[in-house]
Amino acid sequence: MKTSFPTDLFNKVQTPFYYYDTAVLQATLKSVKQEAARHAGFVVHYAVKANANSKVLRLIAKQGLGADCVSGGEIQAALAAGFPASQIVYAGVGKADWEINTALDADIFCFNVESKPELEVINELAAQKGKTANVCFRINPDVGAHTHVNITTGLAENKFGIAMSDMMPLIREAQSLPHIHFIGLHFHIGSQILEMADFVNLCNRINELQDMLEKEQIKVENINVGGGLGIRYDDPDGHPVPDFKAYFDCYAKHLQLRAGQKVHFELGRSIVGQMGSLITRTLYVKQGTAKQFCIVDGGMSDLIRPALYHAHHEIQNISSQEPEEVYDVVGPICESSDVFGKDVTISKAHRGDLIAIRSAGAYGEIMASHYNCRPLPKGYLTEDL
Repeated sequence: MKTSFPTDLFNKVQTPFYYYDTAVLQATLKSVKQEAARHAGFVVHYAVKANANSKVLRLIAKQGLGADCVSGGEIQAALAAGFPASQIVYAGVGKADWEINTALDADIFCFNVESKPELEVINELAAQKGKTANVCFRINPDVGAHTHVNITTGLAENKFGIAMSDMMPLIREAQSLPHIHFIGLHFHIGSQILEMADFVNLCNRINELQDMLEKEQIKVENINVGGGLGIRYDDPDGHPVPDFKAYFDCYAKHLQLRAGQKVHFELGRSIVGQMGSLITRTLYVKQGTAKQFCIVDGGMSDLIRPALYHAHHEIQNISSQEPEEVYDVVGPICESSDVFGKDVTISKAHRGDLIAIRSAGAYGEIMASHYNCRPLPKGYLTEDL
């Protein structure tokens, strides 16, 4: 599925902006729903943190997915977009009182609790409202992932989750609290994971923990394995839809479920990553002493992933069919790290050419800032143009 850019329409829009290819999103949603439905008890939640554009959220909500939220604001955005409260899970290592109250007032499905103090606060706030909160405990499984260090979340030294050694006492405490209903376990080992072996390791650890709980006669209704499935940043046209079949089959094969258990997935990047491109315009082509620079009007304030994670994005000159040349594609921000790509081969660039930075549907628009007093980039669906 090769993305066809409507450059004639792009030329009428102020750059930089995000373009969301609705056909790619719909194909992705169709695949994730079909592959999850092949396994009894598999439930998919969309990770709102990946892209909270209101129009994108509404399209995903219409397909019946739940929502994985990590802030009170995300809960509000999910509800406004049409996600049922009964399908919203709320994670996050630092939940403020107002956020917990927002979730309690909405009667969301469950809280993914990350510490004993948090559990006690949720119980206290639920008591004030005369409610009982469903909770899963986020367990730190001490399982690594082949991904960038900044998005590895399942190691013992990471800030996330509850140590395995503290799991049993905390479950016992939860069972004694009058306004807490313990319903399961939650895990998340990282993001942008392409090696199924990492998920197999997580399954093995969950199996061990389940065996421990069974010996203590503790029943677990829900296993939330998080998300983490990556996308092919190096080939967005060749792999527009991730291999959801391999992903769900991996869990179905290696996770030893008990009768009636449900498995929850929190997928973000894999659902929205490939649908999006940051569309920028060439301001100047500059010949330096050792480099040729294509200077565009989009910068790290619009897409911070290359600066923050040294992330690779395919870059295309979608206005030119001329022979290719090599450039450093850079933005206008007053930071040396404001670089989208070094030694990038694209069609010869001229002032005014549109440059597409691909695979930017996840952690792009949502992480944009006003740095240098720049306006936030807008996001447009195919139908908006």
